[in-house]
Amino acid sequence: MKPIRPWRGHTPPALLAVRAAALVLTLAALAHTLGHGLTEPGHALAFGLLVAFGELARRGGAPGEREPAPLAAAGALAYALLGDSAGEPTGHGPLQVVTVVVAAQLVAAVPQLARGGGPDLDRAARRVLTVGFAAVCFQPLYNSGQAVRWFGEGLHFALFLLGLLALTAVCDALLAALVARCRALPYGTGTPPPYGPFLGEELRALAGIGPAVGASGVVLALGAAVAGLWALPVLCVPLLLTQVSFRRYAAVRTTYRQTIASLARATEIAGYTPPGHARRVAALATAVGRELGLTGAQLTVLEYAALMHDIGQLSLLDPVADGATARLPAADQRRIALLGGAVVRRTGVDPQVAAVVEQQADPYREQLPAARIVRTVNAYDDLCGEGADGPLEALEQLRLSTGHEHQPQVVEALARVLGRGGLTRAGAG
Repeated sequence: MKPIRPWRGHTPPALLAVRAAALVLTLAALAHTLGHGLTEPGHALAFGLLVAFGELARRGGAPGEREPAPLAAAGALAYALLGDSAGEPTGHGPLQVVTVVVAAQLVAAVPQLARGGGPDLDRAARRVLTVGFAAVCFQPLYNSGQAVRWFGEGLHFALFLLGLLALTAVCDALLAALVARCRALPYGTGTPPPYGPFLGEELRALAGIGPAVGASGVVLALGAAVAGLWALPVLCVPLLLTQVSFRRYAAVRTTYRQTIASLARATEIAGYTPPGHARRVAALATAVGRELGLTGAQLTVLEYAALMHDIGQLSLLDPVADGATARLPAADQRRIALLGGAVVRRTGVDPQVAAVVEQQADPYREQLPAARIVRTVNAYDDLCGEGADGPLEALEQLRLSTGHEHQPQVVEALARVLGRGGLTRAGAG
């Protein structure tokens, strides 16, 4: 069985569509701007520098951050929602907004390219499409005077901007879920997993840093409407400090996960489990959990528990043959699970992780959902690694054990995940 990893070989059509839409919008914006010139170049330069600085400030961020450049995102949204500046109406349109954002991202990508890296094209495409959506919703209404006639210039206008912000956030969540779904192709081939769980996770994530970024964009736009471009440096300082604090928090979480992964490898180094077993079980268990609709926090607990599920074997005098605890008597499995849970509790990891490790050998009706997944996926990897059993035979044995040991819904979710990527033997990668 190969670990779940980003796609290889071919790009999913849905992801190609996102990139193509962003490219078409970019080319149209550049052509329009080159043909008509920049309207209010001072504003374009100021907001472009803000977006570029925000992109550069994300350097060194922890991987997997949902918004690694909040200052850039807020600046781009502010320019898309900019109406007046120091009491005077602006005249830039949505295509100029896209041009400025694209140019800022290109400028920020130069240092990264010089270091031998490459830009995240999918994140850049999301930024272009999301900001373009906000600008198309706002700029025509403002430039035609319709927005002022409908909402005035006071509280109702601010509520109008917040409404556009909510729509923009949903648009970004739809795109983010689509990209994440395509990147979760199991084993590099096959059909992507269902879209619903990814969308649900992105919508739930809107309660995180997303509202702060969006609200900052609206505040920047309203501040510039009153005080002009002087409002940008004043209002950006709190967001920049927030970004630094969040970056440190994300770095701590990354170190935390790396520590858990290193601890999980102790059983492999000691010869109690085959190389890559914990990593394979964690990757496949996370895919099964997502298939069953687990949330982001639940998936994190599931991943950590899967990485550390065999830590109890370190207490054994003699290693189990090939580390395959699925063939052991129930009492021995239970003892190893309890010992593993005790070790996990001493590491300071979330107590929920220890509870999952302790319950992995219980009958499934007495287990937490994450423990059911870990037990089934671990058994699948053990059965595949025994040589005589192939993936199909391993799944069949799991199905025959659904009366007591394995929950039928978990086994079928595992079969669907494996079926989308093709059934491969354990230890294949």
